[in-house]
Amino acid sequence: MDVNTTGASAQTAAQDKLGISGVRASQAMAKTDAGRMEKYRPLISSAAETYGIDPAIIAGIISRESRAGNVLKDGWGDHGNAWGVMQVDKRYHTPRGGSESQEHIDQATGILSGFIHHDKFSSWSATDQLKGGIAAYNCGPEKVQSPINVDVRTTGGDYANDVVARAQWYKTNKNY
Repeated sequence: MDVNTTGASAQTAAQDKLGISGVRASQAMAKTDAGRMEKYRPLISSAAETYGIDPAIIAGIISRESRAGNVLKDGWGDHGNAWGVMQVDKRYHTPRGGSESQEHIDQATGILSGFIHHDKFSSWSATDQLKGGIAAYNCGPEKVQSPINVDVRTTGGDYANDVVARAQWYKTNKNY
């Protein structure tokens, strides 16, 4: 809750035809996905406990990646390259489990945890490690340049900041 965030870019907000950007846009998108998110709550809680990741962060990623499953086609997104509600990229990982399964959410949360604890971010503050790991989940750690410009090479130029803003909304409004 204490992580500073700029929220969604105008490019990301345009997906929902929002006339706003920033934290307010991220909150609006999280709210849109909230009803669909509920069916993942027990799966999110289990993965959060297993990997020591705040469940709100997992919910924020599910909202950003697949709009809580709403944009998947037969479980796939990203032009057939990414699997499941957390969009595990088949070019870098062998997706496991069903697209909405515990196995999938566990795999994706494990990948996220690995990025948050990546050696590249070890000298960064804890909040910067979190944002760096979230950004790396989107674009890989090699593209995350610094804590100041964590999103410069992420999709929409806002991935970590948007996920954090959505997570803050889920924490505050849905008790994740």
